Amino acid sequence: MNVPSADISHLERAADYLRVHQLDTGALPGDYSGPMFLLPMYVGTLYATGEMPDEAQQADMVKYIRGAQNPDGGFGLGEENPSCVFTSVLNYVTMRLLGVERHDEDLQRCRKWFMDRGGALASASWGKFFLAIMNLYDYRGLHPVPPELWLLPYEAPLHPGRMWCHARMVYLPMSWMYGARAQVPLDGLLSAIREEIHPIAYSRIDWKAARDTVAPEDAYTPLSMPMKVANKALHAYERSPLKPMRPKALEECLRQIRYEDEITNYVCIGPVNKPYNTLVWHFAEPGGERVRKHLERMPDYLWSDRRGTRVNGYNNSQLWDTAFAIQALKAAKDKRGLQVDDLIEKAHDYLDHSQIPEDPPDAEAHYRCPSKGGWPFSNLEHGWPITDCTSEGLKCALLLQDEVKNPIDLERLKPAVDLLLYWQNENGGWASYERTRGPAWLEKFNPSDIFHEIMIDYPYTECSSAVLQGLAAWREVSPGDPRVDKAIERGKDFILSKQEADGSWFGSWGVCYTYGTWFGVWGLLAAGMDPSAPQIQKAADFVESIQLADGGWGETIDSCAQKRSIPTDEGQAVMTSWALLTLVKAGRKDSEAVKRGVTFLRERQLDNGTWPEEHIAGVFNKTCSITYDNYRRVFPVWALALAE
Repeated sequence: MNVPSADISHLERAADYLRVHQLDTGALPGDYSGPMFLLPMYVGTLYATGEMPDEAQQADMVKYIRGAQNPDGGFGLGEENPSCVFTSVLNYVTMRLLGVERHDEDLQRCRKWFMDRGGALASASWGKFFLAIMNLYDYRGLHPVPPELWLLPYEAPLHPGRMWCHARMVYLPMSWMYGARAQVPLDGLLSAIREEIHPIAYSRIDWKAARDTVAPEDAYTPLSMPMKVANKALHAYERSPLKPMRPKALEECLRQIRYEDEITNYVCIGPVNKPYNTLVWHFAEPGGERVRKHLERMPDYLWSDRRGTRVNGYNNSQLWDTAFAIQALKAAKDKRGLQVDDLIEKAHDYLDHSQIPEDPPDAEAHYRCPSKGGWPFSNLEHGWPITDCTSEGLKCALLLQDEVKNPIDLERLKPAVDLLLYWQNENGGWASYERTRGPAWLEKFNPSDIFHEIMIDYPYTECSSAVLQGLAAWREVSPGDPRVDKAIERGKDFILSKQEADGSWFGSWGVCYTYGTWFGVWGLLAAGMDPSAPQIQKAADFVESIQLADGGWGETIDSCAQKRSIPTDEGQAVMTSWALLTLVKAGRKDSEAVKRGVTFLRERQLDNGTWPEEHIAGVFNKTCSITYDNYRRVFPVWALALAE
C-alpha cells in the first residue's frame, strides 16, 4: 500500500460526507432527475386515477416546476435544455392540475412562450399523445401507434421486439391506449385547460393538419420520408371500419404489459412506461388490483430536496453510483491511505444483494434476454440487467475479493462473465441492455420528433469500455479462456473505430467528450494497449486542449446535440475529474495540466467535504440532460486519489 505523507484531510472530509449519507443497505441515494416531461406524466396519471398527492406534496411539486422554468418562460426537455413546446405545455398543464390558477405570472409567461410557437398543436409527438390521454388533444391529431405491430412475426424488422427496450416498453402501452382510444373523462378543469393550451377554439381545430405540425424547437429528428409513407398507410388502415386483428392485438399488448409489471415487481423499466402501464390498467380494469399495485410503487420514482419534489429518470441509480463509489474509495485507500473500510464493507453488501440470481421466466416470448449474474442500474427489484452496470458490478466484486469479510464467490461471477460475452455485438461493441436486434435503418421510423437514436440499442463506447474493463479484470483471476481473449480484442477494435479525428470519443451517456474520452482511454488500456500508444496520446492531447483557464474542464449539454465540445464558463468538478482520470492513466500525472486540475478540485471542495452543484453531467438520446448528483461526491475523490 502506498501511503504518502501528504495531507489527506480533503479526502477524509469527502469520505465523511459519504459516510453520513450512505444508507443502511450500503447504497448511496442520489438525485437522478432532470427530464422535464416525467413529473407531468406522473401527476397526470395520479389525476386520472383520482389519487392526487396531498396538498404539501403538490405544493412541493409546484416549487420544483417553478424553479426549473427557463428565463424565457418555457421549459426545456431537460432542466438545462433550451425551451421546447413539448415540455412547456406539459408543465403548464401540470401546474394547473396541481391547483395553480391560470392567471399566475409564471403560467402566463409559459403560456405566452408556447402560444407564440403554435400552442399544444406544435408539440412533439410524445406531448400530443399524453395530452390525448388526458382528453386535452384529439386522437385524430396523432399518427397511429398500431397495436397490431405486436402480432407481426419476430422475423419482421419492424417487430417491436427488435427495438431498444426503453422505446418498446414505452410504445407498448402507447399502442394499447391508441388502439383502445383511452381517455380520461372530461371535467371542468380539463375543459378549461383545453381552451388555454390551444391557439384556436378546441372545436375548430383541424386535427389532420395538426398531425405534422411540430415547432422547430421540438423537431430535432424530423419524420423521414419512409415514416411519412408508413403514416399514410396506417391512417388508411385506421379509417377502415373493420379491423379484425385489433382485439387480438390489444390482448397481446396486455399480455406483454402484464409480464413487464410482474417481472419488475410493478417498478417497470423506467418513469415513462411506469405511468403508462398504470394508465393501461386503470382503463382496462378500473379500480382493479393491478392499478393498486402500480400506485403503491409510483413514489419509488420521486426525489425530494430543498428544490422541491420531482421524478427521477429511474426508480433510483443506486447500484451505478455505489459501484463508482467503491472504486473511488478503494483507490483513495490504496494510494492515499484513506481509512474507509466501513464504507467499502457496507457498499459491498449492496453489491452482493443486487446481483440478479436467475433468468426471467419465459423470456423468449417476451423478448427478454438472459439476466442471471447481471447487475441492474438501480436495485434487484427492478431487475433489468445492463451491460455497463454488470461490468461495474463485476469489477467491484473482483476488486474487493481481499477487502471484505464475505466476498462474492468467483463461481457466482462466472454467469456475469457469460452474460457479458453473450451481449457482444458482431461489430465487437456492446449496447446498453441487449444485443442490437434490428437494422440501423429502423431509425428512419423514429416517430418521436425530439429524441435521436431511440429505435434500436446501439453499441456505445462507454458500455464497451466498461465491459472490456470487467472482462480484463476477470482475466486476471481466471486466465486462459479464449472466449474472453477474443471478446477483448474485438472490443478494442470497436473502441478504436469510434475515436474521432481529434483523438476524442463522443459521450452518449455523459456530457460529453471528457466523459466519452475517459471511457475510450480506459477501455483501450484495459484491453492491453500501452499508454504510450499514439491513440492514447492523441486522446490525452485532446483533453489537455480543452482545459479551461481556471484549471478545470467543463462542457455544456449543447455539446451532445451539436457533436462538438462546447465549453462552460468555468470548470466543473465532475468533468475535471473525468479529464484527470484520463490524463493520469495516459501517463501524464506529472503534467502541468494535471497539477492545475488537482488544484482546481481542491480549491473547489466545500467545507462539508463534497463539491458544489454545477451543470448537469448526464445525457441520453443526444438531447435530454439528466442529473447524476452523486458524481460530484465520488469522481473528485477518485481523481484526487490517483492524480495528487
